[in-house]
Amino acid sequence: MKQDLFQAIADPTRRAILTLLAMQALTPNAMAEKFDMSRQAVSKHIKVLQQCELIKPEHSGREIYYHFNPKKDAGI
Repeated sequence: MKQDLFQAIADPTRRAILTLLAMQALTPNAMAEKFDMSRQAVSKHIKVLQQCELIKPEHSGREIYYHFNPKKDAGI
């Protein structure tokens, strides 16, 4: 199921995650530390952002780094 872009960015935590990822790629564990929340909570936000194609994963060994996707078309 594809998420609505505007519902995805309505959440302040997801906007903060996007802001961080615009500056540098991060792993879910690194995001959890920065937001003082569980990795599972971060994973839920990541899933929504990924479904909207606002972020994209990149595998590096055993880690997954998430990057901001600046080429996302808002469809407006």
